[in-house]
Parts: sequence; C-alpha cells; structure tokens
Amino acid sequence: MRSILITVMLLVASGTLCMAQCDQKVSFSSGTTTHLDANGGVKNTVAEQTTLTFDKIDLLVAISRDGANMKLTGKVKSYVCEWKIPFKEGKTTLTGSLVNDNGESRDYTITIEGKDGKIELLAVSQDEPDDQIKLEADKFQQAL
Repeated sequence: MRSILITVMLLVASGTLCMAQCDQKVSFSSGTTTHLDANGGVKNTVAEQTTLTFDKIDLLVAISRDGANMKLTGKVKSYVCEWKIPFKEGKTTLTGSLVNDNGESRDYTITIEGKDGKIELLAVSQDEPDDQIKLEADKFQQAL
C-alpha cells in the first residue's frame, strides 16, 4: 500500500512539473535557421540568432543576422502543450499571427518537439507552405 501511495505522489509531482512548463513563459533559441520546401527538402541554411519567447497569449520572435535585427510580435490563437519531461521530451503546438516591423502579418503554425535528446522547432505559414522554417534548439527553457 505504501509503495502505491509513493508511486501516485511521484506521478502527481511529475505531472505538476510538466504542466508548470506549459503555464510559464518559455524561450527557444537557435543559432541556425534551415529553410525547407513543402516536402521537407532543404532549400538553404542561414547562420542567424533566433529567439522565440511565448506563453499561452503572446509571441515574440527576435532575429539577429549580420548586425541587423528584426522583431515579430503576435498573439497566440491556439495552444497545445504536452511534455512528459519538461524542456526535454514532449511537444508544444501553437498557432498565431506574427506581425513584422513593417506591419505585415502572417499566420503560422509553430511546433516545438523534444525527442531523442533534440529539441526542434518547425514554423509553417499557410501563406508560404514552400518556405518552412526549421530550428534546432541551442536553449529551451523558462524565460527570464
């Protein structure tokens, strides 16, 4: 009986940790951006620093390349967060509109998935399905 109680307590604690990640503002950073075609083939790879910061409500993307900086801001329309091991194994899928510095808006589906020791992000715009954006995480953590 005691071992069952301990097991239940551990399951509740791990579930609480996983949900804590989903309820926090998180940050995903990468130093390389890979552009893919609609079939997943690599079109090109760019060395640039990209940071996506988000929660259930807001999105912020900051991109820095060759001394130039660009920001995209937006609101989350849908949010699904399912992590077995916080920041290591699981998946977050969100949709939202991002607006660039020129006021142009584009809808994206962004999927962050942790599997086999790697965290990857895939951003797909309905407006440009032939230019999917793939990032591999240098950092994925609670935002400061």
